[in-house]
Parts: sequence; C-alpha cells; structure tokens
Amino acid sequence: MKYIAILLFGLCAVKATAQQDPLYSQYFNNPMLINPAFAGSIERLYAGLAYRSQWAGIDGGPTTFNFNAHMPLTNQNLAVGAIAMQDKIGDQKNTTFSGSVAYRIKLKSSTFSFGMNAGMVRFSTDLNAVRVLNPDPLFAPYSESKFNTGVGVLLKSDAFAVGLSVPQLLPNTVSQGGQSIKVSGQTFYLFGSYNYFFNEHIVFKPSVLLRGTQGIKPSIDINATMTWDQLYSAGVFARNLNTYGILLQGIFNDIRIGYVFEIPGKGSALNYNTHELSLAIGLKALPGHYRTATGF
Repeated sequence: MKYIAILLFGLCAVKATAQQDPLYSQYFNNPMLINPAFAGSIERLYAGLAYRSQWAGIDGGPTTFNFNAHMPLTNQNLAVGAIAMQDKIGDQKNTTFSGSVAYRIKLKSSTFSFGMNAGMVRFSTDLNAVRVLNPDPLFAPYSESKFNTGVGVLLKSDAFAVGLSVPQLLPNTVSQGGQSIKVSGQTFYLFGSYNYFFNEHIVFKPSVLLRGTQGIKPSIDINATMTWDQLYSAGVFARNLNTYGILLQGIFNDIRIGYVFEIPGKGSALNYNTHELSLAIGLKALPGHYRTATGF
C-alpha cells in the first residue's frame, strides 16, 4: 500500500499540490503565511514555528515546516516580517524564504493594512524518496529557484478581522524531462473572523477561510473556538464538510502551544489522520510594543 501511495504522490504531486500553497489548519495562529498584511498585527515581536504531517502513516505523505516572525516598527505605521518554509510531498520539496512589509493606517476603532511579500522558492526533487522500477522522463530530477511576490489587505479590530490576499502572484514553471511543468499558481484567500464576548473571561470566535486556485475546486474552512481568560482555547473545524478536527492551545508565560488533530470524513479519498503542532512566542522588542500576551 505504501509504495502505491508513494507512486501516486510522485505522479500527481506537481499537478495537484504545486499549484496550491501549503495547507494549514492553524492559519489563525500564523496568518502572515497566507496574508502579508498581518505583519505587525500582534503589536509586538512575534516568532512562531509550525509542523504539519498530513495523512500520517503514509510514506511520502505531505509534511510542512515553517518559521515566521513579524513585528511593528517604532513608528507603528510600518511592520516587517520574514518566512522560512519547507513543503514536501513524495519526491518533491519546495523551500521558501521571503520577507514582508505592511503599511498600517489607524482608523477610529480598527486598523487597515496593506502588505507585500517577496522572496525565492526553490523547487526540487529527491529521487531517493521514491522507488522507480522503469525510469521515465516524468521522474527526471530538477532543482530550480524562482522569484515570487504577493499582496494582501486586512481590516482588523478587537472584534473582527477581514482579509483578502494572493501570497504568490507569479505562476512558476520548471523544466523536467524536457517538459515545462507548472509548480506554482495563484491562490486567493478570503478570511473573516469575529470575537463574541460572553463576558470578560470567555470569548467565542467563529472564523472562515475561503481558498481558491484556478483549475482546482475552491476550499472552505469553518472554525469555531472558545477562549478562556485569553489563555486557553478549544475548538472544532470542518474543511469542505469532508475533513474534521479539534483545536487546542494554551499560552504559558508568553509562549503559545497549539495542536490540531484532523480526521477524514466519509467523502475523503484516504482514511489517514493529520497532526499539526505550533509553537510561538511574543515579546516586547521595541518601544510601543505590548508587554502582555494579549493579542495572540
């Protein structure tokens, strides 16, 4: 079974996954990964790590690791950020390094932000990850670096957040076996969330993420979480009504730990679970940064 799965990954990974950005269930914890306008939105230095193992139990299943950091500068209107990410599926590996900048306009009760990101993505293959009995041009190795850039806008207040973004504006192709293969495309994100305060201790937060890529059926994530004393959260989510999961997180001395467990529904092609773990820290690094963990 595992060799069949790996072979399917090797044949389909470029077409099915390269056109879309890496998938995350904790996008609300690391929103700059999908929208550069979120840079500085925590109002202090934020640095986070995240690891996702999709379809755990299948050799060659998708895995994603990322580091991202961002903070507002001293004038509070400008914010900067950086992302390092590696996404693997089967024999294919995409490694990204990018920087972000956001300009923020303070409104009466909210903040409007416009963000841009730019960086390099290295697309490569690792033929040691698959066992090929009959060599074919489709399995020819490649390793190429490409430039990409993206944009996003965000309107955010203490009660709500609405954002629209395209993290990668430029479609990229590589040469594999004498053929031009598309390895990245434009993915559009529309995000919205709302905080309903039951009282000073309990907050209910529903959120929705719509993701669309040309030639691929749109995807929608629906989340609902409860937060106690701005420190502990638990929730549930559904993706396209065929993948479901639970979300747990806690903040301990300015360090946030988050975990997601996903299970496939009846409509899923593969009956394997997914795990996602995140770790983040928030610090007061410059004058004007918040001292507390509020805003995580």
